[in-house]
Amino acid sequence: MSEEVGSATRMTVYVRLLNEGTEVCRPVAAQEVAPGKYRLIKSIGSDALDEEWEFPVGAVVRCVEQQRDGQDVLVAVSLAE
Repeated sequence: MSEEVGSATRMTVYVRLLNEGTEVCRPVAAQEVAPGKYRLIKSIGSDALDEEWEFPVGAVVRCVEQQRDGQDVLVAVSLAE
C-alpha cells in the first residue's frame, strides 16, 4: 500500500514485535528515503507504548518484499546504513 505525500511516497512497512511469544508484525507508516530504505513514521492502529518493536519510530530500515496472507508486503529486516 502506498500514497504520494509531497515528493515522497508513504508506504506501509511491517515491523516485527519482540517478546510476544509468537512471531507477529505491526503495520507501520513509513516514508521511502532511498530504494529499499524507509523511515518509520508511526504505528497504524495500535498503541506502540504497549509493544516492543524491533526498530523504533524514526529509524531508517532496509525492507524486503514478502508474501503474507496472500499479499506482497514490505517487511523491515535491518537498520539501513
